[in-house]
Amino acid sequence: MAVSELSRVRASVVPSIGDTWADIAGRALPGTPEADAVSQLQSWNLHVFMRAASAARGPAHPFLPSDVIFIEPPLAQA
Repeated sequence: MAVSELSRVRASVVPSIGDTWADIAGRALPGTPEADAVSQLQSWNLHVFMRAASAARGPAHPFLPSDVIFIEPPLAQA
């Protein structure tokens, strides 16, 4: 496959053990007020934020080791 046929991949990270939304927001969106950065990340990652299983782990540590956290909004269609 030629490079020209590849599409851009949305930026993402895998959370570290013990990470909170605020931890990821601080690393991924420096310079953005924490509350705004956390809100943005949560809106871009509803697959994690709204997961019922996260309630059992507590609100501070809602991540599973296999989670992929998007650190930018959805990409526009080309």
